[in-house]
Amino acid sequence: MESKKIPVGSTYKFTFSFSQEQVNTFADLTGDHNPIHVDPEYAATTRFGKPIIHGHLSSSVFTKFLGMNEPGGPGSIYLKQETEYLRPMFVGKDYEVVFKVMNIKEGKHIAEIATEVYDPETGKITIRGTGTLKNTELY
Repeated sequence: MESKKIPVGSTYKFTFSFSQEQVNTFADLTGDHNPIHVDPEYAATTRFGKPIIHGHLSSSVFTKFLGMNEPGGPGSIYLKQETEYLRPMFVGKDYEVVFKVMNIKEGKHIAEIATEVYDPETGKITIRGTGTLKNTELY
């Protein structure tokens, strides 16, 4: 049986959000209890007006989707992720992650994938970067 190969230019989109409980759990796991993330009263006094999600929690959706869905999926090995955090992201708000396969090194079974998060209300990018994955079944 021939394996399914993902072509360059393929695009995948997923919607996600994080609850305050998930942010608090991330704070407990990492030890980053910065009140901008976990204290709504404190966050209300900042320029954001409410808690913002940790940057690394926000970008963890890349590994969630790339590890379980196309253009990655089971068997994928994450080799690298370059990430820029452009705008704050807020608890309880829906965001859209978009992946686009930019390059494939077929002999090495490695794909470079553009990783972006958008605020669907404004259309603005909140996170952008490039992930590098290895998967002998897909690339």
